[in-house]
Amino acid sequence: MSRLNVVVLGLDERNLELLRRVPDAERYEFHPLMSILDMQSDEITMADLLATLESRIEQFDGEVHAIIGFWDFPVSTIVPVLCERFGLRSASLDAVLKCEHKYWSRLVQREVIDEYPPFALVDLDAPHLPAEVGYPCWLKPVKSFSSKLAFEVTDDEEFAAAVEELREGIGTVGEPFEHLLKQTDLPPEIAEAGGQSALAERALSGNRAAVEGYVRDGEIVVYGVLDSLVYPGVASFLRHQYPAQLSDRMCDRLAEVSRRAIAGVGLDNTTFSIEYFCDPATGEINLLEINPRHSQAHAELFEHVDGYPNHQYMVQVALGEDPGPRGKGPYAISARWYLRRFTDGVLLHGPSADEIAAVEKAVDGVRIYRKAPDGGRLSEQRYADSYSYELAELVVGANDEDELTAKYERCVAALRFEFADEGGES
Repeated sequence: MSRLNVVVLGLDERNLELLRRVPDAERYEFHPLMSILDMQSDEITMADLLATLESRIEQFDGEVHAIIGFWDFPVSTIVPVLCERFGLRSASLDAVLKCEHKYWSRLVQREVIDEYPPFALVDLDAPHLPAEVGYPCWLKPVKSFSSKLAFEVTDDEEFAAAVEELREGIGTVGEPFEHLLKQTDLPPEIAEAGGQSALAERALSGNRAAVEGYVRDGEIVVYGVLDSLVYPGVASFLRHQYPAQLSDRMCDRLAEVSRRAIAGVGLDNTTFSIEYFCDPATGEINLLEINPRHSQAHAELFEHVDGYPNHQYMVQVALGEDPGPRGKGPYAISARWYLRRFTDGVLLHGPSADEIAAVEKAVDGVRIYRKAPDGGRLSEQRYADSYSYELAELVVGANDEDELTAKYERCVAALRFEFADEGGES
């Protein structure tokens, strides 16, 4: 039987391994198309990037059955463009842009749900904090990735400092994003805002959570709710864990709000991930952002608990197939932990591959991924958020939350990172 050819934008070795572990993987042939570093390079324009990708697909020897991608911008917005060009299943570019443009997304949410914070545009040329938002708030670009250039501000001084950083860096993602905005009919307020504006939103509190699901021919399916825990006192993620330890009632409410939001933006034939703040004590829910893709960072969590990576949903939905029910994995709970340092420094030595392998062998259900290279300054990391620097990510499967934490702490104690200028703790 001939295999189905699936073209994967930005495919790397780790995700290829995950794709090869989805059910019936022998049915598919996965073909990498350009590296993620090349697609996110500042040296290439969006027009040139699209032309290169289209040309390479046209030269493909055989039939392409699906084009997929699990990375943030620009992959998330390129997939619908390529799928439309080659007549393949995908969400529309219009629907994806409604999710990715933070201001446009809020305007749509305002029409279909009540669970969102006060928000308003900020003119970076004549900045002032809108009265309806107030302090504390978040100031962020209408389009960014990995929380880049997102700042929590509590007074006028912090607001002014955030504006300066936004002015300097907003074009890195904003300019290529505007190329895609020009590919669709925009409402007047979005056309005026463009892709290089800033958005202020009331700061939220409570538990963090994420809802994952897919839409197939208009049917919206939620397949998982996760906890998103942050480091004390900052907004940087400590871990994502699945399944969420929230009440069934709260999980059901998060799923219901998600279905209304996804229907509102018109998303179809794709996976999605939605981030929330929620307060179990009061029942309050606030939607943070809609991602028109599933989270690859959660793939091994679903494999630990449900028996296969969440890449399964992405592949089958792109092919027009029904992903079917969840399976059963070897662990009751799983988490992706983010080992961070909160001050800059040059990493002299981190754990070697052999040292990491020894830890993984000693602690059941653990995979460790180095993120910071030896000899590199942490502040030069491409994907650092606005407040911290990632040293490593640890995926841990366990029988319960206590065991999950104990395994993580045992691994961290065995991983040695040495810095030229310490200045703080990791």
